[in-house]
Amino acid sequence: YRRYGSFIPLCKSDILSHLKGSFNSGFSDWKTLILSAAARYQTALIEMPVSQFQVVYKKHILTLEDLLTLADQNWLNDQVMTNVTKTFSHNKVSDFVHFLNSFFHRQLMTKGYEGVKRWTKQVDLFSKSILLVPVHLEVHWCLVTADVASKKICLYDSQGNALEKVNILKYLITEAKGKHQSAYESGWTKIPQQTNENDCGVFVLEYSRCLALSRPFQFTQKDIPKIRKRIYKELCDCKLQLQD
Repeated sequence: YRRYGSFIPLCKSDILSHLKGSFNSGFSDWKTLILSAAARYQTALIEMPVSQFQVVYKKHILTLEDLLTLADQNWLNDQVMTNVTKTFSHNKVSDFVHFLNSFFHRQLMTKGYEGVKRWTKQVDLFSKSILLVPVHLEVHWCLVTADVASKKICLYDSQGNALEKVNILKYLITEAKGKHQSAYESGWTKIPQQTNENDCGVFVLEYSRCLALSRPFQFTQKDIPKIRKRIYKELCDCKLQLQD
């Protein structure tokens, strides 16, 4: 619990390591029994969250292996990116925010509108305030948002790579110089940026959380380990932790 913020261990080695340290024994003779009991214990603990996720996403099941991607500096997988949306609905954030899961953009790009048409069969997107769309660009996550009321689409990228590909900021700065509009040559709002190659998924989830809760982006790279731990707990509890 002290390490992860939850009583659900990330892997079986956590249990063996804890027992070895607590009882000063390797439990070599008991290993099969311990791992068998640990598997049953993990299954019992995760059973309720898994069934809840299955109800919402049907095919998208969150496992302990998925939760393991939240440890250290691992890359987050699709299941974690998608199932975080469950925590939004438990706090009624979904009343005005809709999170299109991490498979949406890929499906849209490969099969077009017809490929995702049924995804919103029971959702009126235009009754929402904001739409959140995580986008996976080869080995990097970024976030696209659509402000329905103001008809504004924004791109949030923790590395700046996607923004460079879109090239809009560079265009506007060049245009400002050409039109002698010095006020627009600098000062454009910047969002928190990652300083490694591993945390883009965490940044996307934290961008989404801040936007959904109407909170400012007051986090940096140094906060990411704490944020990973909080996301892990939120996924296990199936609800947002509103007090940071």
